[in-house]
Amino acid sequence: MDIKILIATHKKYRMPKDDMYLPIQVGAEGKQSLGFQRDNIGENISSFNPRMSELTAAYWSWKNLTADYIGLVHYRRHFTIVKRIRRLGNKDKFQMVLSRKDAENILKQYELILPNKRKYYIESIRSHFIHLPYTFEKDLKIFEETIKELAPDYLDAYETVMSRSWAHMFNMFIMKKEHFDKYCGWMFPILRAVDEKIDMTGYTPRESRVVGDFGEFMLDIWNEKNKISYKEVDVLFMEKQSMLKKAWTALKRKCGINFIEKRRTEF
Repeated sequence: MDIKILIATHKKYRMPKDDMYLPIQVGAEGKQSLGFQRDNIGENISSFNPRMSELTAAYWSWKNLTADYIGLVHYRRHFTIVKRIRRLGNKDKFQMVLSRKDAENILKQYELILPNKRKYYIESIRSHFIHLPYTFEKDLKIFEETIKELAPDYLDAYETVMSRSWAHMFNMFIMKKEHFDKYCGWMFPILRAVDEKIDMTGYTPRESRVVGDFGEFMLDIWNEKNKISYKEVDVLFMEKQSMLKKAWTALKRKCGINFIEKRRTEF
């Protein structure tokens, strides 16, 4: 089984040794080489990285890579099947990253691997997106209008996904190449059209990544329509996370504090 999982990175970082992983330097256009595969070789959209984030790696693999299965993870986020209780006693997280054998066993039964659902409980995906401190409701409307224009048969799937209180996040996946090709052929024309329509004048670098943020929801939209069998797998965070900070951020967003703070900067 030929599997290639791209690891999107913008800096030097330790990488898994398994040869199914292919580290790729995203946004490589005009940047010094990190010694990894660059996303500006061959047919590419590397220059769009400031707005599309790690999806420039997905585009590169779509146009330049041949394998039975294509995947995408991040230098600081990997798939793992190791149970959380077992992770506590292992200080080397790279020993717990999904192996080729693990991936093959799952892909014998499923055509798609996704990260476990991220649950928001108190809000829908639509309200979650609107209340983020670096996104704008006007941009979401452009995204909706573009799907209606270019892929009207996906509107029901779009509404289903945006009304949920959970999503498969991070643009992480492993899937059959034939599905990957169809997914990319559907997604990228929509994202390019959205990118052309959004006026990003005055946006901060983080706000300018809005097109990549939309991309995080597009795999759920695509699969809600196409019903590809999938297996959810845990995400292993390679760096420390502050759960207290995450909880505070979620509470501020729910109470509208971020919304107020962001709007203050607009005047």
